[in-house]
Amino acid sequence: MSTGSMRDAMRLLTAVERTPEQERTLGRVREKCRTVDGRLHGQGIDLEVSVAQALEELLDGTVGAAEGPGYHYALQALISSYFSDTHDLGDWRRQSWFWTVDEELSRVGVPARLALSRILTSGPPVRLPPAGDTTPWMGTFPTELAAEFVAAHEAVLARVDPQVRETVEVFLKAIRFEAEEWASADEDRRSGQDTMFFWCA
Repeated sequence: MSTGSMRDAMRLLTAVERTPEQERTLGRVREKCRTVDGRLHGQGIDLEVSVAQALEELLDGTVGAAEGPGYHYALQALISSYFSDTHDLGDWRRQSWFWTVDEELSRVGVPARLALSRILTSGPPVRLPPAGDTTPWMGTFPTELAAEFVAAHEAVLARVDPQVRETVEVFLKAIRFEAEEWASADEDRRSGQDTMFFWCA
């Protein structure tokens, strides 16, 4: 999970004429994409559309494949260049576990709009071809709602299954930090750090 300005990331993706700073950022993003391609290749995974190629297609608006995880990896590389406050939330074997967590939390009154699975799998901020598998997946959540998320979940922790509580506490630690940062920031800083971005691969 990271926090930063989604608007700046989307400006790089949609810029007609890029500023020198955007070009420098794009150079770093391209290098990240090549690194991901190398890592995947080392794992025996060769994508039909490589991450580096997917980035260029996204930048040019010429996405040619019907599906492919390369586009998701490329967008993550682009977004992460504008985000900070990175939190490693751990390894989760089954995406379906979060639906179990949500069922338990719904039972004790947590609103559906604050459900973990909804946040984690809400999808990319732009249309992408489907990844074609259960991973990678991504989601976004407005930082201004972090305090509401924390309050809703902290209020019910004592009444949920211990395994569910353990999962929720992992996310609460990171999101509580973002809520505190948001509350202490002035309005100008808030406008530049307004989105939490969740990524699983």
